[in-house]
Formats: sequence, C-alpha cells, structure tokens
Amino acid sequence: MFPAMPAERSLEHAARRRRLRADQARQLADLLRHQILTGAFPTGILPLENTLAADYRSSRNTVRQALDLLRGERLVERQPGVGTVVVCEKYPHGLDRLQGLAETLHEHGTVTNEVRTAGPVPAPAPVAHRLGLPEHTEVLYIERLRRLGGLPLSLDLTYVPLDIGSALLGCDLKNTDVFRLLEQQTGQALGHAEITLEAVNADAHSAAVLQAPRGAAVLMLERLTHLADGRPVDLEFIRFRGDRITMSGLLRRSLRTPA
Repeated sequence: MFPAMPAERSLEHAARRRRLRADQARQLADLLRHQILTGAFPTGILPLENTLAADYRSSRNTVRQALDLLRGERLVERQPGVGTVVVCEKYPHGLDRLQGLAETLHEHGTVTNEVRTAGPVPAPAPVAHRLGLPEHTEVLYIERLRRLGGLPLSLDLTYVPLDIGSALLGCDLKNTDVFRLLEQQTGQALGHAEITLEAVNADAHSAAVLQAPRGAAVLMLERLTHLADGRPVDLEFIRFRGDRITMSGLLRRSLRTPA
C-alpha cells in the first residue's frame, strides 16, 4: 500500500478537523438548548459569541455552528444590533405523573380545546384489542386541537368505550380534560397508563391543523390509560409540535440485580 501523498494527508486532516468541530458544535448546542429551556437567559438574549467561546472553551467557529443548529430548530434567531435571541418557548410535559394537558401546563397558561370531531365510530381492530372490546364495537372517537396561549400545541385522537364515552358527549369537552371527565363519570380515579413516545413526520392533515411545515417532525405520544380497577378506558394518539414541547421525567434505577 502506497503512503499518502502530502496533499492527501492535508485533505484528510482538514476533514478530521471539520468532523471534530461539528461534534463539538452539537455538544455545545445541547448545552445551550438546555439552558434556553430552563430559563438560564432571563432577558431572552444569549451572551456574545466571544463570551460563549470563552465560557465553553470553544472556538468562535464552533460557537457559530452551534447557534446555526439552534436556529435550524427555531429556538433562536439573529437580530441585527441585538444579538442571538430566544424566539420560541418550549413547555415542559412530565412523563412521571398521569395528568391531562391542562393539569400539566397550568402554570404556563390556559389550554383550550377545539373539538373537531366527537361521536361514535366502529372501533378499528387494534383499538378494540387495546380497549379489551370485541372487534367493530362502537367507541367514542374525539379529535381535538389543543392550544396554549392561542398557539397550536397538539392534535389529540382519543378512543373511549361507548358505555362511558356516551356520557362525555354532554360534557364540556372544550374546556375540560378528558381525564377529569372520565373520573367524574365513572366515580373512579385513574390508575396507570402505558405510553410510547416517538418522533414521526407530520402528515399533510396534522401539519395543516398544527400549522407546522409538512413533513416536520412531531412528537407522537401513544397512551393507554386504565381506571384504578385496571379497566382500559382511554386510548390516545397525541401529536405534539416538537418545537413547543419538551418531555421530562424522573427515573429511578431498580436495586434488583439482573439474573
């Protein structure tokens, strides 16, 4: 094998430097994103690039790349004469408590619901299975656009067994979380929920309703909620605008050792 020529070695060295700077920029973007989301910049203005470079022992080129990544996420933008400013607030959604959206975000404003559809439908087989019902049994289907501070936050598709759901049709679905209504109608507390969280591309309908770019990534939360007696009563598919919500939780490591 022939040794690399000086020009080739120079190109390889330059490529390694670019990869290293890109890695460092991602690391810095992660740190700045956390600070932005936790309110570390109360004025809404980030420190100057020179200051960030000194604070994080990075080059100015690395700082610029990190800020470019955050601009691509629509978290910040550059304003002439001002600097880099925070332009998008993300709201924290806890995953370690079983709460409705209005309960979760009550400190940040009023959650309002636009009820787009509410009525009985034959349960698709996967829905019937998850709710423990025979196939094609009718269930209550609810589609809601949920806003916080007037801005679209999530599109919720909800399925509820009709023996419970029929009573919900006469309730205030516009201003009340389904969780609260389920507890009122059943006389039971909710017990637990199984959740799956993943990122999916917004389809044309979801993007239009959420006022998000078509094909943009949204956070999909699938949640099957049970009453305290164990009965499954609420299957939801919730699409959150990823630029307006963060998911967080407190996890504890089991003390049991694996077999």
